[in-house]
Parts: sequence; C-alpha cells; structure tokens
Amino acid sequence: MKETLLALVTGMIVGLIFSSLKLPLPAPNVLPGIAGIIGIYLGGILFEYILKFISR
Repeated sequence: MKETLLALVTGMIVGLIFSSLKLPLPAPNVLPGIAGIIGIYLGGILFEYILKFISR
C-alpha cells in the first residue's frame, strides 16, 4: 500500500511539474497505456512459468 501511495504522489508531482512547464504529459494515451501495463504484467508471469517449466 505504501508503494502505491508513493507512486501516486510521485505521479502527481511529475504531472504538476510538466503542466507548469507547459510540456506534454509523459504518459501514453489511456487504452494503449493500460494495454502496455497488462502486457508487462503478463510477460512477467509468463517468464516465471517458463523458469519453473525449464527447471523441472
């Protein structure tokens, strides 16, 4: 929970800084961003599965 709150606060600070400097936010569009996060998560799970399969 602590990590989640720190990530949220850090993201808000970065958003404030970028907005105050009138720069585009350093984040992808919503749907591609969510798809990327899901892909990274699934890739990590797949990697762990492959390691378990190989080490048998």
